[in-house]
Amino acid sequence: MRSIQEELLKICHALLNHFGPRNWWPAETKFEVIVGAILTQFVAWRNVEQAISALKQNNLLSPKAIYEAEDSIIEEMIRPTRFYKQKRERLKEFCGVLVKKYDGDLNRFLNQDVKSLRKELLSIKGIGPETADSIMLYAGEKPVFVVDAYTRRIFHRLGYFKPNIDYNSMQEFFVKHLPRDVELYNEYHALIDALGNKVCKKVPVCKECPLTNSCKFYENN
Repeated sequence: MRSIQEELLKICHALLNHFGPRNWWPAETKFEVIVGAILTQFVAWRNVEQAISALKQNNLLSPKAIYEAEDSIIEEMIRPTRFYKQKRERLKEFCGVLVKKYDGDLNRFLNQDVKSLRKELLSIKGIGPETADSIMLYAGEKPVFVVDAYTRRIFHRLGYFKPNIDYNSMQEFFVKHLPRDVELYNEYHALIDALGNKVCKKVPVCKECPLTNSCKFYENN
């Protein structure tokens, strides 16, 4: 009988064969990863790319530049990401911590242990568990498995989760059953999001799914 670890790795390999490496997170710097993680809440990635491009073109893609810029200027740059006033506030809150507490040194901020870093990230207004964990995994290269609504939907349909499972329980499931490996966590989360975005939607496109052989939802429907 196959172990849960073997099942999860088989799912990962099937997704990798189907979608190919996702090369996530697409960014030139760690700070750009963090800005993207904050801006991508509730919006498609293409909108985030527009905002980051605008920040770059205006020499605003640094903690000090964002922190010191006029609110209206940042809002104009990130307008494509929706809720731009709220997201401007979140960016400024984060950059304020970096500038005032760490002299703008992102590496010093990220070099904290996982527990301390997560606690500090969650203390920053507007940064929740998913955004904090994305920052830790993709910018900090910490072995933190990121989960989200796609994870809940897909693994409920596969038969692993109840539909109302909470964030921490989902995360604990993967951490318990997978090797603690940053590269694996990085690729797996990106592949889950690719499946959720392109195939396993609210109304799934099962004929395009590489996981039908192990999917309870497909079996029953």
